[in-house]
Amino acid sequence: MTDFGSQKVKGEILLIARIVLAILFLTSGWGKLTGFSGTVDYMAQIGVPLPAVATVVAIAVEFLGSIALILGVWTRPLAVLLALFTLATAILAHHFWTMEGAERYANSIHFYKNLSIIGGFLLLYVTGAGKYSVDARLGLTDASPLRPPIR
Repeated sequence: MTDFGSQKVKGEILLIARIVLAILFLTSGWGKLTGFSGTVDYMAQIGVPLPAVATVVAIAVEFLGSIALILGVWTRPLAVLLALFTLATAILAHHFWTMEGAERYANSIHFYKNLSIIGGFLLLYVTGAGKYSVDARLGLTDASPLRPPIR
């Protein structure tokens, strides 16, 4: 069976995938960072416990995590963290099952979009960062996600 040329561009595609997955989190984290008090108010409004702490955590995960993802730093554990964060965001912020009308429709789209993003993170967990990454410089790209590399 053919790989349709994927092995020839694997490193480049993994780099593009990391960048594309990170863009949403980078812009969202920056928005939270520059609009901290508004974000805290929003977190409180949607019922997130400890809204100020949640905002700091969201900024760290989204902004710093997206930069690490683009650079390919600790990609496998970071992919798991971002997948779990995205699931929590879907449940806390896009609980469409409690809504009606247009709000329900819009939030169902966001909820399922988050599930799709989780799929991308799970693929990164399995594949690793690829050759254009800090992980590659450290010798971690071909390591099993469950075992450290053999030296």
